[in-house]
Amino acid sequence: MTFARRVLLALFFFTLIALHYSLRPALGWRAGIDFLVVALLLVAVRTRPGAAALIGFAIGIVADAMVPEAFGAGALALTIVGYTASWLKAAFFADNILLNAVFVFAGKWMADLITVLAEHRLGGQELVLQLVLWSPLAAAVTAVVGIVVLLIARPLALPERG
Repeated sequence: MTFARRVLLALFFFTLIALHYSLRPALGWRAGIDFLVVALLLVAVRTRPGAAALIGFAIGIVADAMVPEAFGAGALALTIVGYTASWLKAAFFADNILLNAVFVFAGKWMADLITVLAEHRLGGQELVLQLVLWSPLAAAVTAVVGIVVLLIARPLALPERG
């Protein structure tokens, strides 16, 4: 990857993180867009599994700093999602838009499942409602935004000309 592509990727990455902490709270949706997962997946498919796990852990620790009663749940979730996404990149990160949407959807839903279960804050009907209704809705919204980001970032995915 050339220096210019790395800079562009970093710009996309930090823009998505900024959107997570600025636009997402402004929208106030129950099934909100998770720009952190989109940013992580954007980087994870371009790095090795260990680096993707480390980036996911760092993003998760920063996100968990705002939720001290469940500290570590987001870090665990994003570490696993980053590692898995990087490991599966050869199979799933193709030029197929539908396949990429499913990839982002699965990444977000997996992150939500791990986070909600690791937090131990919900139980009974609330837990089932979160896992079966709100998490898939948030994953669907995140997948739509993820596809838009991937279409914009498509030059980063194209092979370099030598």
